[in-house]
Amino acid sequence: MRLKIADTLRAAAERLSATSDTARLDAELLMAHALGCTRTDVLLRHMQAETPAAFAPLVERRLTHEPVAYITGSAEFYGLELTVSPAVLIPRGDTETLVEAARQAFAHRPAPRRILDLGTGSGALLLAALSLWPDAEGVAIERSPEALAVARANGQRHAPAARFLPGDWTQHGWAKDLGQFDLVLSNPPYVEDAADLTPSVRAHEPAQALFSGPDGLDDYRILIPQIPGLLAENGIAIIEIGWTQGQAVTALAQASGMTAKLHQDLALRERAVEMAKMANILLGKVSLDH
Repeated sequence: MRLKIADTLRAAAERLSATSDTARLDAELLMAHALGCTRTDVLLRHMQAETPAAFAPLVERRLTHEPVAYITGSAEFYGLELTVSPAVLIPRGDTETLVEAARQAFAHRPAPRRILDLGTGSGALLLAALSLWPDAEGVAIERSPEALAVARANGQRHAPAARFLPGDWTQHGWAKDLGQFDLVLSNPPYVEDAADLTPSVRAHEPAQALFSGPDGLDDYRILIPQIPGLLAENGIAIIEIGWTQGQAVTALAQASGMTAKLHQDLALRERAVEMAKMANILLGKVSLDH
């Protein structure tokens, strides 16, 4: 006879505590996946049921530092359930700072008509923005074919009219025919190449979506000068940053003829830079043909 789920969860949490700071939560999420139900259902309805055979292999995977989201194939972002795979970064709560900053920015002005997500990954930022402004035209670019497939699947689920296109801002002419946007969002690679990351991140999440040179600023140096040409009149861009990068990214924005405003995440760390063209910047002054 198999152990009751309540006993199995206690034992699994003890084992997982060696590799996870959220051992009990991990165990509950993996159990929900094994049962094909929600975590709430596990806690309220299944604690005295027998442990499913599918649970033990999931724990073994987590013990190797594989992220729970990759094991279950699912993550939540801004209230949306998203499919994820090792081809995309796992959406994080810190990134919701960008969506909240956008919501605040458009609270007392016309809603954005066109929204662009640069380097969309799972599609999280664009789909969250479209959940706020469902009538907007949504466009996203992504250089990884595998990530683009994940984003398109999420788009079909949450915003079927959104367009997910191949694109790489390091390549010549990548923005041709995209046009201009009222809101540009991006969570670009910004981690220093030698950064001390947890094994669950460094060994499992896609390196090309994480690392951006010795100081983590290589992608900003390429992308930010191209932002003014993507912005419609009165448009804004909101870009995620590492919590120590506020001053450096602000300087890049100002050097590209834009104002810059920092936004903090829930831990009061600088997490996003909101950019807008200065009044004397002419449309098209900054080339998109990097």
